Amino acid sequence: MKDDNFLREMNARHLWHPMGHPGEQQEHAPTIIKSADGVEITDIDGHRVVDAVGGLWCTNLGYSNDAIKQAISDQLWQLPYYSAFAGTTNPPAIEASYAVQEFFAEDGMARVFFTSGGSDAVDTALRMARQYHRLRGEPTRTKFLSLKKGYHGTHWGGASVNGNNRFRITYEPLLPGCFHLPSPYTYRNPFHETDPARLAEKIAAAMVDEIEFQDPSTIAAFIMEPIQGAGGVIVPDASFMKHMREICDRYGILLISDEVICGFGRTGDWSGARHWGVQPDMMTVAKGITSAYFPVGGVLLSEMVAEVFENADAGGAIWTGYTYSAHPVGAAAVVACLSETLRLDTKTNAAARGTQLYDGVRQLMEKYDIIGDVRGGHGLMTGIELVSDRAAKTAMDATTVKRVHKATYEAGAMVRIGGNNLLMSPPLIITEAEIDRVLSALDAGFAAA
Repeated sequence: MKDDNFLREMNARHLWHPMGHPGEQQEHAPTIIKSADGVEITDIDGHRVVDAVGGLWCTNLGYSNDAIKQAISDQLWQLPYYSAFAGTTNPPAIEASYAVQEFFAEDGMARVFFTSGGSDAVDTALRMARQYHRLRGEPTRTKFLSLKKGYHGTHWGGASVNGNNRFRITYEPLLPGCFHLPSPYTYRNPFHETDPARLAEKIAAAMVDEIEFQDPSTIAAFIMEPIQGAGGVIVPDASFMKHMREICDRYGILLISDEVICGFGRTGDWSGARHWGVQPDMMTVAKGITSAYFPVGGVLLSEMVAEVFENADAGGAIWTGYTYSAHPVGAAAVVACLSETLRLDTKTNAAARGTQLYDGVRQLMEKYDIIGDVRGGHGLMTGIELVSDRAAKTAMDATTVKRVHKATYEAGAMVRIGGNNLLMSPPLIITEAEIDRVLSALDAGFAAA
């Protein structure tokens, strides 16, 4: 590896980074993270902090899980790659498919189609939803419903059902036939409704109205995150997803639960849908499936959906896939990661530490009036919305948000900016003492503003 001077000199010279302006990256060089251990990361200057972002909602088991690393190393020596396209497979892929199905059996999932990540998984799920209806003799079902503030990746289909215009406007026109319902966001919503249960009912009514307007026979699927992550950690009422399930059943629409962030214990249960007591028709997963040690995603299908494909004529063939679908090294990482996830019972720790983090930030809200809203309390997902006027809910300017972010990092915790929100999703193995360090760093960050 080149020395540190070379890395500093070449930083952002040749590499364009996701979700940022390339010119700004060159003017304000990104922080170079050089090493990691446990739940901590260390930058090139030796500054060591708690990673309260968990990489990107993904390093659920932290950075030091030897079982996953060993599984990857062993598989590289045994079989570093072979295609899983029709006609060939590999032992880790078979083991991983069984492990994933077992993990999500309580959610009603029966089959898995592996992808390279979450965005791949969402696009594949949307394709499969259309194909499912075509196989059932309803080829007019091509449209999709989703929620504003929702995030479903960056591919063409995922961007089309995304509910944040930052990820859409530059690339429009996108996939036609995608329609967005209001988010269960009590702090800001078109109904000016602050009661979560009543807001859930109003969005359900809006969904029925939209379905009737579009014609139920044209809608393929509704996709949602059980808890909206990148949109600001928006936690719906406990009744919300159940309303969505009932409406989808009523109109013959598939319910896709996007578990890319919420799955594998993040919400305090093994899936976000299970957290709300709902069984979806399909699920998309990634991130925590390998704790980000290898890029793997997947689409999970219920028995009902799977049977339509498996009992169909030639039209049931899956004519989509990825070079790295069911990659043997990735599959080995999946098997090891799921075993470790269950052994460590990370959902239990996520629930306890998530409550600690949420309650701690609520206490900071009493101290700093730039905190307009705090969302979370269901597993290790917490969002802090910053405002310049709490009474008017005026969004804080970007410069101040960046100042809070920088001061928090300097004080010992990496958090993430999302608009005027600070977002946190630390590894699910984080300890009580490490959560206290994050809260102390946030305190210093707000004080700096």
